Amino acid sequence: MFKRLFSKDINIPTLRLTGVIGQAGIARSGLSINGIEKLIDKLFADKKSPAVSIIINSPGGSPTQSSLIAEKIINLAKEKNKKVYAFVEDVAASGGYWLACAADEIYLDLNSIIGSIGVISPGFGFVDLIKKIGVERRVYTSGKSKSFLDPFKEEKKEDIDRLKTIQEQIHENFIEYVKNRRGSKLLSSEEDEIFSGLFWVGKKGVDLGLADGIGSINQIISEKYGSKAKIKIINQKKSFLQKRLSSSINNYDLFNRLEEMIMWSRYGL
Repeated sequence: MFKRLFSKDINIPTLRLTGVIGQAGIARSGLSINGIEKLIDKLFADKKSPAVSIIINSPGGSPTQSSLIAEKIINLAKEKNKKVYAFVEDVAASGGYWLACAADEIYLDLNSIIGSIGVISPGFGFVDLIKKIGVERRVYTSGKSKSFLDPFKEEKKEDIDRLKTIQEQIHENFIEYVKNRRGSKLLSSEEDEIFSGLFWVGKKGVDLGLADGIGSINQIISEKYGSKAKIKIINQKKSFLQKRLSSSINNYDLFNRLEEMIMWSRYGL
C-alpha cells in the first residue's frame, strides 16, 4: 500500500515568466500583475504538489509590477505552504531578479546573467528634431512641474535631480527586498558591488549569494523529488491581436518595441 502511495508521480506546476516587465502593448506581451494574476493562482492550485517553480527570462522593467508579481507569489507560497524554485534562462536582471527573489531557491545555467540591482529610467529627447522640421512645441500647465522631463523640451537640472531622488528611493526598496529574501546567503563583504547595478554570469552569481546553484529545472527537480517528478508547464497566452500583430511594428508600438530591444541588448541578447 505504502509503495503504491509513494510511487505515484509528483507534479511540479511551473510558470514561465518571459519578457519585459510592464503593461502589455497592442503587438507585444508584457509581464504585469493584471496579465498573469490568474496564471499565478493556477500555479498554486494543485493541492498535492509539494512545490512550484518559475522559469525566468527577463531583463527587467517596471519596479512596481515586479514588486506586485513577486508579492503575489510569496503570499500564495505562504498560504499554500509550498516551496518555490526559480530557474533563470538567459537573464534575470533588475526587475527580472526581483521576480527570482520571490523563490526560496534560485538556480542558473552556467551562462545565465543575473543581478543588475539598480534603477534605470530610459527615454528619448526630440528637441533638435522638432527644431529641424520647424515644429513649435506649445505646453500650458497649471503647475511648474507638470512638464517634468518633457522629451520635446530642453532638460532642466531640477527635473534630473528630482528623478535621481526617486530612483534612489526605489533602489533602497530593491536592496531591502533582496536582503530580506536572500538573507545570510549574500556575500556580505561584497554588498557594495552586489547592489551597484552590476550583473554577473553563472557561477559568479552563485559565489556572491545571488543564486543557490547551477542546474537545469529537470536536473534540480529530479534531485529533489525523484526521477518520476513531472514538470507541468502553465503557459502565458497571447491575445488574438497580439498573435496577429506580433510579427509587425506599427507607429503606436514603435517606441515600446525599441525600448524593449534596448533593455535586452544591455545584456548582449
